[in-house]
Amino acid sequence: MARHKEFDRDIALHAAIGVFSEHGYEGTSTEELLTAMKISRQSMYDTFGDKRGLYLEALKRYNVESIDKIIADLRREDRPIEALEGALVAFASRPAAEARRCCLGVSAICEFGRTDAEIAALADSAGHALHAAIESLLAEARRTGELATDIDITDAIPFLGAALSGMKVSARNGAPPETLRGIARMAIRSLR
Repeated sequence: MARHKEFDRDIALHAAIGVFSEHGYEGTSTEELLTAMKISRQSMYDTFGDKRGLYLEALKRYNVESIDKIIADLRREDRPIEALEGALVAFASRPAAEARRCCLGVSAICEFGRTDAEIAALADSAGHALHAAIESLLAEARRTGELATDIDITDAIPFLGAALSGMKVSARNGAPPETLRGIARMAIRSLR
């Protein structure tokens, strides 16, 4: 008879996200993962397959949760440009401990680029979801006259994504919230 798992899979997965975020895939040892996840080596292999399987699942979960939070922040305001600004400012205003944690999505892109098809596919999926949400807001801003007439939406979408990624890297490097809010306001100002 199979043994019952004696750990919470979600808690263990979130612990792995924290370790991978801090050290990257290559910089993380299996021992560090097991210690953080509070599980045995056999439980890790039985549940996640191997370190790579765990990393892929952690990255997928992180991306989904991260994008869902940004999209929820984008829906807090009625006016589209204010919604974009609100989401960027909300990101910039996170508590210091949260802000200094590395974004696992950005970390994966920096570590692997396009060299790993599975990781690239996860990054692409997250990027498409965020792209669609931003595109919808910018199209609405265009319809309501909030978006400057000389702004090309197809250029503005990756610009805002790059601004958010830059804010994540700056936060990891210790930029204070007021600096991050300034970046957010500057990015939004460029749309008006």
